[in-house]
Amino acid sequence: MKGAYPLNNERNKIPPLRPTIENLSQAIFTVNRHAKTAPNPKFLYQLKHDAIKKMLREGKAKKTGLHFSNNPRNSQQQSDVLVVCGDYTFHIPPTKQDFEQLPHLGKLDQSVRNPRATISLTNAKRLLSAYTGLKESNETSGAGKTRKYAKPVFKKLGERYP
Repeated sequence: MKGAYPLNNERNKIPPLRPTIENLSQAIFTVNRHAKTAPNPKFLYQLKHDAIKKMLREGKAKKTGLHFSNNPRNSQQQSDVLVVCGDYTFHIPPTKQDFEQLPHLGKLDQSVRNPRATISLTNAKRLLSAYTGLKESNETSGAGKTRKYAKPVFKKLGERYP
């Protein structure tokens, strides 16, 4: 059955996504969803934050108000800024000006959900990296790293480890 399955080379010929509002918001959604369970989410959250900041500067996104955070850190209450990008909504940390300028919308409405995104994590990272100029360093990516086995060291009771 020659030609029944597309060759892997055809996948590489897909043109890169254009930075439209819809593509960027889908990419941010995908990166944010994967960051929640990633072993090293720092780069993904930075990519999301930088992309949203740039979209706000360019007028492609809009801050609409403040929400109480579902997961406050060390305080009883914490607020996040609600940002609307196309059909998607995201939360980012607030600035002092946000508390002065934006209305507080109260608790987050759990029934409001973002639409499904069809973009893959690889394409989302590629699009947002090109859009923001932020590159993932080799140290932060866990792919390809193998840990060398270290034998456990046992000390006598009362001895200190070096």
